Amino acid sequence: MDDIISLLPDHVANQIAAGEVIQRPASVVKELLENAIDAKASEIQLLVNGAGKTNIQVIDNGIGMSINDVRLAFERHATSKIKSADDLFSITSKGFRGEALASIAAISHVQVYTKREVDEMATCLKISGSEVQGQEVSVAPKGTSIAVKNLFYNVPARRNFLKSDKVELRHIIDEFHRVALIHPEVKLTFMNNGSELFELPAVNYRKRIANIFGNKIEEKLIPVEEMTTLAGIEGFIVKPEFAKKSRGQQFFFVNKRYIKSPFLNHAVNSAFQGMLRDQFHPGYFIFIQIDPKTIDINIHPTKTEVKFEEEQNLYAIIKSMVRHSLGMFQATPVLDFERDPSLDIPYGLQQNPPSNLPSVEMDSSFNPFNNHEKGIIKASKNNWESLYSGLEIKNEPDKRDEELKLAFDETPKVFQLLRKFIVTTIRSGLLVIDQQRAHQRVLYEKLLTSITKRDMVSQQLIFPMEIELTNQQIALFGELEANLNAMGFLVKLQDNNLLISGIPAFCNDKQLGQLFEDIFSLIDDHEQVESFSQSDYIAKILSKSLSIKANMTLTVEEQQALVDDLFACKDTLTCPFNRKIFITLDKEELEKKLD
Repeated sequence: MDDIISLLPDHVANQIAAGEVIQRPASVVKELLENAIDAKASEIQLLVNGAGKTNIQVIDNGIGMSINDVRLAFERHATSKIKSADDLFSITSKGFRGEALASIAAISHVQVYTKREVDEMATCLKISGSEVQGQEVSVAPKGTSIAVKNLFYNVPARRNFLKSDKVELRHIIDEFHRVALIHPEVKLTFMNNGSELFELPAVNYRKRIANIFGNKIEEKLIPVEEMTTLAGIEGFIVKPEFAKKSRGQQFFFVNKRYIKSPFLNHAVNSAFQGMLRDQFHPGYFIFIQIDPKTIDINIHPTKTEVKFEEEQNLYAIIKSMVRHSLGMFQATPVLDFERDPSLDIPYGLQQNPPSNLPSVEMDSSFNPFNNHEKGIIKASKNNWESLYSGLEIKNEPDKRDEELKLAFDETPKVFQLLRKFIVTTIRSGLLVIDQQRAHQRVLYEKLLTSITKRDMVSQQLIFPMEIELTNQQIALFGELEANLNAMGFLVKLQDNNLLISGIPAFCNDKQLGQLFEDIFSLIDDHEQVESFSQSDYIAKILSKSLSIKANMTLTVEEQQALVDDLFACKDTLTCPFNRKIFITLDKEELEKKLD
């Protein structure tokens, strides 16, 4: 029998390895930016076209490479960072395994210009699918410029699995943020399709956070710091009252490397216990310096997961440090009392606002100072009985009362259960409706209809509201604007602020701040956004934010109006998030439970 095992060709092995290291354009951005940092660059430019699928270019003013080094850099396992296995336990640089550039070159067209300070001329190297297409002398400034074009051009199956441009761009922005946050001393510029997204000057940590997430975040930050024999920790936490529903402002860095750690995240959450509203998450930017010998960062291809030798002690230090800072800066627990529903616009009036103002009739001849004029009767012991003249007590029921009672009996009875469910009768038994999910369905269909017909009525705000946006949110707003306007929001950009001058009739202006925070934060859930059209997803976010919540008391009229609106919808079975809206309890089931 012939042998069946053979060695893979190098270019095939490189493409397979690329699948582990290079998952999407953001992976290329991460590797190239980290290489530029390792090259001691003080200025780095990132240029992206077509969400990284067409072109990714990183230009730095670092130390550059020699003619031989630039060729070796694209060979597998070629690295300047380690010489032996022992070096794995004292790593301080970003990259070290020598896989990234070889993997990138295997699945794209790469063009490199590089020059050291001691060199008179630069070197230009061109590679396509791991094959060197040419190397020549060129002219370029000190540093390195790497352009990666047509990513996954020779692996069409991988390219087809990439998400839409807006999703891939947000992944790139995430990677850019991670590098920028931990290296505030480096000037960074990010150009997307020829437009500037970020220009970040060299500053300190606090200013870098503000430059990325907006100047208003500075007043929300509380500094944290703890120096122990195990680790040195510093950074910032976000005040509890500014916690968000998304986890977009949660960053851990270990030895200047971004990591994901559910274990350490739990330590921060424990420190905030009792200070956050339900389903809200704390924001933090925590930088940890620790002996490289006490951690293992080689347990995941993307190097974002770290194994700590003394993780229990680190957990305790972080929890204590955050608690101490919250106490020092007088951050107090949030008492999230439900708002008084009597102050809200009733649900029935939200859906069917009164169209006519009440008329008022006045008697212009009436004089309150003339006691002889009609309209004033002096009360005295002699005439108090006249107040009751014309009133007769009837023992027999009024015919109109009987008609009203009959009509009420014919109307389906509703009542609220546990301030969460609406219970109503049906012919076969009882219907138990989740009030929040029902209202979400009603709003969702109303919003989608408004996008289709573009006939949503807007109500003007007396005082337009301004919301400061980050650069990332400004870039995202361009895609959202048309749909928001179709839904009844009158919004536009003014400098770096979102100016809101009108809202849909069913929206309360007190909800606007949280509403737009939800829109911009929840839409960062990349995979969920991709699974729906953008208009559909925005309608989902709005229906979730604007809907009646649990623990909200509704009047009988409001309950009935909601039930009527629900059963006027096209889909009455599930809410926009595919959760069941109601259950039925038929007579047989009720009788069975009583047996």
